[in-house]
Amino acid sequence: MFGFGTYLGRGLRRFWRRDDGSFVVESVIALPLLFLAAMVIYEFFEVHRFNSARDKASYTVADMLSREMGTVNTTYIDNTKSLFDSIVDDNAGSQLRVTAISYDVDTDRYAVYWSEVRGTGPMSVLTTSDIATSHATLPLMSDGEHILLIESVSDYQRMFAAGFSEDMEIKTRVITSPRFVPKIDWTS
Repeated sequence: MFGFGTYLGRGLRRFWRRDDGSFVVESVIALPLLFLAAMVIYEFFEVHRFNSARDKASYTVADMLSREMGTVNTTYIDNTKSLFDSIVDDNAGSQLRVTAISYDVDTDRYAVYWSEVRGTGPMSVLTTSDIATSHATLPLMSDGEHILLIESVSDYQRMFAAGFSEDMEIKTRVITSPRFVPKIDWTS
């Protein structure tokens, strides 16, 4: 007595062994999967290219500011944002924040010396209350030491939505110390 499982098993074995058929069936199954894989790989590469361009621009800005020996003003920061935009070289809206931070060992707190934001986006000027106890995200510093925090935010617009309707927010963050002077001063 044959059961349904035995009948199904024989049918599947017979189907597996057959080598006749049509290439169309395989193509209908394989081509959409191949196309989807190509889209995912391209999008993955594009996100990394987008992020890499912002990393390079942030490091360039940090290096430029760390070598500054004079004071920084509004025009300097405006031109810094222009340089950042030139390096990333795309039309995605980006925002740049440059903040000078000091540390007081007696109070074990960080303080904002000055902070400037350029571009449109979610970032606002940092205040001392924003970072006073940011020991997990800021480096260990000696008393009175100053650092520069360069941050950027850009919206990456996906090329293929594929079920994802939201854009990705790409953030960069670079911390550096002034090289030739103890601190970078701000003049308005």
